[in-house]
Amino acid sequence: MNQMKSVTIATTALATALFALAANAQDTGTTESWLAEGAKAVAERAAQPVNTKRAKNVILFIGDGMGVSTLTAGRILEGQMQGKPGEENYLSFERFPYTALVKTYNVNAQVPDSAGTASALNTGVKTRIGVINTAPTQPNGQCAGAMESALTPLAYYAEKAGMATGVVSTARLTHATPAAVYAHSPSRGWENDGELPEEAVTNGCRDIAQQILDTIDGDGLEVALGGGRRNFLPEGTGKGRRKDGRDLTKEWLASREGAAYVEDEAHLADVDIANTSRLLGLFDNSHMQFEAQRTDEQPDLAEMTETAIKMLRKNDGGYYLMVEAGRIDHGHHAGSAKAALYDTVALSKAVRKAMEMVDLDETMILVTADHSHVFTMAGYPKRGNPIFGLVVAPGETEPTLAKDGKPYTTLAYQNGPGAVTGERKHLTEEDIANPEFKPQALVPTGSETHGGEDVALFAVGPRAHLVRGTMEQNVVFHIMDHALDLRKRAAE
Repeated sequence: MNQMKSVTIATTALATALFALAANAQDTGTTESWLAEGAKAVAERAAQPVNTKRAKNVILFIGDGMGVSTLTAGRILEGQMQGKPGEENYLSFERFPYTALVKTYNVNAQVPDSAGTASALNTGVKTRIGVINTAPTQPNGQCAGAMESALTPLAYYAEKAGMATGVVSTARLTHATPAAVYAHSPSRGWENDGELPEEAVTNGCRDIAQQILDTIDGDGLEVALGGGRRNFLPEGTGKGRRKDGRDLTKEWLASREGAAYVEDEAHLADVDIANTSRLLGLFDNSHMQFEAQRTDEQPDLAEMTETAIKMLRKNDGGYYLMVEAGRIDHGHHAGSAKAALYDTVALSKAVRKAMEMVDLDETMILVTADHSHVFTMAGYPKRGNPIFGLVVAPGETEPTLAKDGKPYTTLAYQNGPGAVTGERKHLTEEDIANPEFKPQALVPTGSETHGGEDVALFAVGPRAHLVRGTMEQNVVFHIMDHALDLRKRAAE
């Protein structure tokens, strides 16, 4: 814990120094420079070639909870970490040539959860809140009938077509978004067998963790990297939660000659990629650490993405990889903008690493979010104002005061644990520099909630031009399927 705390303090101190530099940078540009940059942007768009080839590979990046306000604040943070004002920055994927807006509702929920949204992305069918890859008519939490009408995820088609498949997440691998790559469950909560109710056992439902071993119409997942070790280990072994006595890490090792299992960054770095047929990495008992607190015992998202691509590209038939920055969502739920935004920057780094490793003439990369959060940016702060700071207006040096005579931050939440009852505190620079600081929220709730607005989708590579306009979330699956000609190939 002390090591984690020291990392957090060091990160905050570095960011504070960079923000101070950024706050002093005021580059307004000139009339001529803005006109020239605008004309250049149009020329680049007009010259953008359309790649209509069939994709060999598809990588889907999901920033869990990464709504548009998170993108904006994240890009400013990344720029300010580089000593710049921040607003002029672009996250690595924000320069992709094609973008769209994606509607995120579940069939029975105006504001969605990650299970229903991840299911839509992976199966092409919108479904209910709280379920993993079950039909839109299947009740949440009811096993009877669930497997007979289960939806088929993209990874199943990919395996049947001879492709390699993988999943990477900073959340538990059994959590909603990564689970949608390989599992079926009428309840996202059935992560280990101890969570299964009697009705589920009677009707043949299985927990999510054991499904990671499935062959899924082929050899099964070649790569699975993330957190959630407790759901793979039996009770009595550390913090294992399995009641059936099974050690799924040992079963993974026995599943194929050359299979490997690792638990920390050092052993991940030592993996003999050429001689490893199947790789499982579980780097935390539950979710992996927030990027702002990460120690060197755990790999970052870019390292896991790099390893996954090295593993999967050994297959000449191509691959499908889903990479999730899962803790963006958890930071927001906790009312911690700092946790959420540092993980957004980590996602940008991971996408950049992927772009360096693949041939974009044959690899489609998509970056999106499963849903948004009730996270806002407001208050008329001047350009270069520290993104985590108090609002200071253009031309001013002191914070702007609200009607109660007190300053406020640029970032805030519509609801969450940052809400206060009674009189609002007079915030100081020392308050907001605290790593545990939570931006103020309006409605007091134990956990900040998801937002229901559309999220962005960014695309590059073969047939990426199909990403445009406003679309239903399940259409993302169909774009990937079309780019790969996947279901057609799987049926041959």
